[in-house]
Amino acid sequence: AMIRVPLLDLKAQYAAIRSEIREAIDRVCEAQHFILGAEVKALEEAVASFCGAKCAIGVSSGTDALLIALMAIKVGPGDEVITTTYSFFATAGVIARLGAQPVFVDIDPRTFNLDTGAIGKKITGRTKAIIPVHLFGLCADMVPIMELAEKYGICVIEDAAQAIGARDNRGRQAGTVGHMGCFSFFPSKNLGAFGDGGMVVTNEPALAETLRALRVHGGKPKYYHRIVGGNFRLDALQAAILSVKLKYLPSWTQRRVQHAQRYRNLFAQMGLSSQVTVPEETPGHIYNQFVCRFPQRDRLQAFLRENGVETEVYYPLPLHLQDCFSGLGYERSDCPSAESAADEALALPVYPELTEKQQCHVVEQIRSFYA
Repeated sequence: AMIRVPLLDLKAQYAAIRSEIREAIDRVCEAQHFILGAEVKALEEAVASFCGAKCAIGVSSGTDALLIALMAIKVGPGDEVITTTYSFFATAGVIARLGAQPVFVDIDPRTFNLDTGAIGKKITGRTKAIIPVHLFGLCADMVPIMELAEKYGICVIEDAAQAIGARDNRGRQAGTVGHMGCFSFFPSKNLGAFGDGGMVVTNEPALAETLRALRVHGGKPKYYHRIVGGNFRLDALQAAILSVKLKYLPSWTQRRVQHAQRYRNLFAQMGLSSQVTVPEETPGHIYNQFVCRFPQRDRLQAFLRENGVETEVYYPLPLHLQDCFSGLGYERSDCPSAESAADEALALPVYPELTEKQQCHVVEQIRSFYA
């Protein structure tokens, strides 16, 4: 029988922790307290402690984490927010939804993260924030970003949706370097809920207070509103499930790192290193995705699918070329590194329960495609 390698196998993860998860769900069912409350507070404290942040605020999704962070600093019409063109849509979508203008910078072709050298040229009197994205679980270089932010009085919101537990080149936890850090608990993330969920972390208690008000329509106390927020609450059910999973996160991350190393070794052993660009070994990378660059990417992807290997293209079209942003006046060739990444990038399975046999199958299939 053909070896099958899914991009992600959540059933395997669930099988290993089923009894603990069922217990957590039952606890919430018995309590009948579903919105915020003790479960959410416990998870917030656990995540804050895990990241070494002072405050954590549980929210409804990673997208809403970014949205509420921008709302907390009053981003609105006339403002500009600098971010990468190579990310999941939410990074730019939240900026546009508040009536502000996303300002896109290109990426560093080696890391897929925003090119910090390009940020300075894009700063204007209207720049309100910078959103660096720690793409695929690898931290962007925060040092030059924080220097610029300090110099110009700009807020930094880290999009750490794919990077919980990652560390930057100075050993600092993703999400704790900027003014706010945003996490996603979408099921495919390293720490995934049974549905949508997210979290904002910050070391500034005043910001935390604003965020907590914003997630309940800006009411503080309840029914009294000085600001307009939204319904951005994390469910108690999701928080209970995530609290169970958080204990396993370090060991799951460790296995992803080992799988990444095994891929590098296999590509080298099979003489593919000259054709394929694999992620460099970087301390602190948590490999939410293992994204390589391949010549003839689309043909390779189809070939792999025929041979039982599921992969995913992150991302086929950079944000500056999306139809909804055509009014901003970007054109093809404005961000060449992101544009070539969009043509070559392919994520290989790297989830914790992946076996050595499955990994060998993946790389053998890639070799036979190029042969």
